[in-house]
Amino acid sequence: MQNRWNPEDAARLTDDLAQCVYASRLLGADPALVLHGGGNTSVKIQQPNLFGEPETILYVKGSGSDLATIEAKDFAPVRLANLRRLTTLESLSDMQWLNELRGNVIDAAAPPVSVEAMIHALLPARFVFHTHADAALAIMNTPGAAERIRAVYGDDVVIVPYVRAGFPLAKAAAAIFQAERSERTTGVVLLRHGLFTFGETAQAAYDRMIEMVNQAEAHLAERVAPPTVAPARPDPQRPLRHELAELRRSIADAAGFPVILATHSDEQTLRFAQREDVAVVSQQGPVTPDHVIRTKRVPMVGRDTAAYRAAYEAYFHEHQARTGRSLAMLDPAPRVVLDPALGMVTVGRTAHEAAIAEDVYRHTITIIEQAAALDSYQAQPAADVFDTEYWELEQAKLKRLGRPPMFAGEIGLVTGAASGIGKACVESLLARGAAVVGLDINPGIEQLFDRPDFLGIRCDVTSEEQLIGALERTAQAFGGLDMLILNAGIFTAARRIEALPTEDWRRTMSINLDANMVLMREAHALLKRAPRRGRVAIIGSKNVPAPGPGAAAYSASKAALNQLARVAALEWGQDGIRINSLHPNAVFDTGLWTEEVLQARAKHYGLTVEQYKANNVLRIEVTSRDVAELAAEMCGPLFAKTTAAQVPIDGGNERVI
Repeated sequence: MQNRWNPEDAARLTDDLAQCVYASRLLGADPALVLHGGGNTSVKIQQPNLFGEPETILYVKGSGSDLATIEAKDFAPVRLANLRRLTTLESLSDMQWLNELRGNVIDAAAPPVSVEAMIHALLPARFVFHTHADAALAIMNTPGAAERIRAVYGDDVVIVPYVRAGFPLAKAAAAIFQAERSERTTGVVLLRHGLFTFGETAQAAYDRMIEMVNQAEAHLAERVAPPTVAPARPDPQRPLRHELAELRRSIADAAGFPVILATHSDEQTLRFAQREDVAVVSQQGPVTPDHVIRTKRVPMVGRDTAAYRAAYEAYFHEHQARTGRSLAMLDPAPRVVLDPALGMVTVGRTAHEAAIAEDVYRHTITIIEQAAALDSYQAQPAADVFDTEYWELEQAKLKRLGRPPMFAGEIGLVTGAASGIGKACVESLLARGAAVVGLDINPGIEQLFDRPDFLGIRCDVTSEEQLIGALERTAQAFGGLDMLILNAGIFTAARRIEALPTEDWRRTMSINLDANMVLMREAHALLKRAPRRGRVAIIGSKNVPAPGPGAAAYSASKAALNQLARVAALEWGQDGIRINSLHPNAVFDTGLWTEEVLQARAKHYGLTVEQYKANNVLRIEVTSRDVAELAAEMCGPLFAKTTAAQVPIDGGNERVI
């Protein structure tokens, strides 16, 4: 592992907290060291309190912060002496312990304190760093882990057997560290938790962490050959979208809410999913019980959701009977699915959660493969995993999350999404918690939003092949489709019928009508499998009820699309799919309306630009966001019992009225 410390960069940092931030980012930059922003770091700083008295404060990484991007504000300042004193208590309930952690933070604006804060407090050095290095965890998850760790590090480390995180771990670590530390001690190994290193300078603690990880990697390199199998997905050209939508539906049924499915069919995931012993090795449990919250106890092997749910419920009832505690069962749905044809599918209430599950389980695959090649993979007993999964503080954290956004776990697709109404529709769906796919012929769609819950696809909607490919990518990125907003369209130059070129007519029909028919047809199978039933919102036009001269092709195409929607509402009602149309007019904040065009049109009617924009019954401007918000609401519960509706959004048009 590369040591990334740069003395010149570090020399520019004049205080200890800045040095800690610098070292933290170096640790967070290496994915083999830090799991999805996890791990934690700290520094002890003496500073005056309100009375001017010197006091040592522990600045420890706040819970939920990412080491790779951490800033000084992401550290929680805690009274060191009080944390150390807590370890002298014989017992402390979880809630008492949490209250003490929170009560000793000196800044009300600070983030929540890390659960490892007490371990940082008891280690005497100024800087303390903690990571979940893959190489170390691979050694820890084999039979005789303590002996193997001792063989790697000798007497330079104190080894703490596995204890559940929280006060019990801090108490055990304090006792063992005090009893076994020596002048040679430069690190602590918490079995199945990770590594702790420390030093009087940030560089010393960082250098020691890299050294310890390199020792573990060297131990593995001497004994473990790299994988040689290069697997491939069976029948790689076979479409997966219908299978994935069906799998998503069954997992959502087990979970009790919609979910996002992200499919990963690369060499690593396929190799692991195609192992002959995958049904055994993957069911041993997580590499550390701390990861169970993100990936559940074990992944689902294959696609038998009912069997997985039954096994999970049996696991729950067995351990509830063992503990004698009255607990509410977390949703019995997997967070990881291993399938030889799919590779790995990760599951989450949001795309972000599915990405976390992917990150965690990729590390898990690496660790399991290395541990199995070293000896055999041996996870912590299921009882320990259960105690973490149903830990009182984790249960309390879930309760604090509150009600999820309206479209959490759902997927929307918007056409013509690069600008104007389409872009606004994407934003409205994202704001309601949906994962969104945007289609547009403009290549800028691919960089429209840089976030895990958006996928921009450059697509010519007149190409049936490209539309089908876009749906395939949608299913592989998010698992299916719940909401379809048909927005893409064109308005050719105004021409009377006797001067209308056939090419203009056909091009308008191709984009405004034919493309939408193809997309609706191909999306039907996905919408039919939507956990909360599929929804379609069609961006129509005022020209449907009130056409104007010079717009024959546009008006006819929109009217035909409206009729198509009405027929689809009749045919798809039995599948629970609802289809509604909205008819905007005079939406001027789009690419079609430049300032010059607006001024010319306003002048033609003898109006100012502002008067022209609000030239309707209500004298109010209609924006792209207004249209998008109505489209999003049509996909929401407010319209749950409405289909085939046509709603104007035009400020009131006398001809429509």
